[in-house]
Amino acid sequence: MANEAYIVGAARSPVGRRNGGLAGMHPADLGGGIVRTLIDRSGVDPEAVDDVIFGCLEALGPQAANVARAIWLAGGLPESVPATTVDRQCGSAQQAVHFAAMGVMAGVQDLVVAGGVQNMSMIPMGTANAGAVPFGQPDPWTGSEGWAARYGPNELSQFVSSDMIAAKWGLSRQELESFSVTSHERALQAQAEGRFDREIVSIGGLARDEGPRQPNLAKIQSLPPLLPDGVTTAAMASQISDAAAALLIASEAALATHGLTPLARIHHMTVRGDDPIIGLTAPIVATQIALARTGMTIDQIDLIEINEAFAPVVLAWQRETGADPDRINVNGGAIALGHPLGATGARLMVTLLHELQRTGGRFGLQTMCEGGGTANVTIIERL
Repeated sequence: MANEAYIVGAARSPVGRRNGGLAGMHPADLGGGIVRTLIDRSGVDPEAVDDVIFGCLEALGPQAANVARAIWLAGGLPESVPATTVDRQCGSAQQAVHFAAMGVMAGVQDLVVAGGVQNMSMIPMGTANAGAVPFGQPDPWTGSEGWAARYGPNELSQFVSSDMIAAKWGLSRQELESFSVTSHERALQAQAEGRFDREIVSIGGLARDEGPRQPNLAKIQSLPPLLPDGVTTAAMASQISDAAAALLIASEAALATHGLTPLARIHHMTVRGDDPIIGLTAPIVATQIALARTGMTIDQIDLIEINEAFAPVVLAWQRETGADPDRINVNGGAIALGHPLGATGARLMVTLLHELQRTGGRFGLQTMCEGGGTANVTIIERL
């Protein structure tokens, strides 16, 4: 029987807007400040940490050369502790949590820091891809005979994927715009009520998420589609952002050794793939598998965080799962709060845990679409 893996600490930076309050902060310092705070609050000897696992995309410049290691060291933490960086696209930080929990459940580790970092202002999305163009490589797929034989020569585009989902599930522009407005309204209400205050660590002079704003429906309705004849507009897409988030995962033995209080138990983990062309539907199949493997129904889940990469992703998932909209992204999502790619998986987990604590809910489910047509699902049980 596998050991249990517990969440004993969780913290995040505010989510900064593109070219906003965190734009000039080196990713190592952004992540390092959060990890340092996480360790200090836990009271554990940092030498006891077995590994540090961080998600990050666009491994270029300040995010290159295993940024997880730089994060730990920039936080002033012991050189003896190793670190590694993972890339499962948008789900990278959620996968970092999975890997951390797996190490604990396998009995080979007792304390693991898992999180994610991304400064999209400093290293824009697509920079790593563009860096290969001078070497005659226009994108990650061109030149692969196997890929072309299976999927054709067309460039993968998440804008196309979003429109494909909207068409397949019959989602109207009006419905999608309404969802986007709700995301901002919920985030603004959460801020006004101080719901994020306990999870956010002030860093770089920033203490609040910068993304949420009072939605202007007339302006939203005036936006052109991102693609000709499409339905997806910028208002229905996640915001480009900068942030870091981290969690401390512990074994039962570590609870006793370090006097730690478990906040939640990792109840289940699933990762699954789907068609990479439509690309963003894997959360549907991954959730179905997670529920089947746990013997749970969606109604047993008290709170849900599904990343709002694009509004159609969430609404299609909700239709297929039958989840109660009032349990989904109750404090807003990436449309309002932003999507700092490699950090979002941990940011969602930090927020989910704190909201379960605030409301007294028992089970929380997190899922998100990821480039290449994959999705992670994590179910946690608040203790």
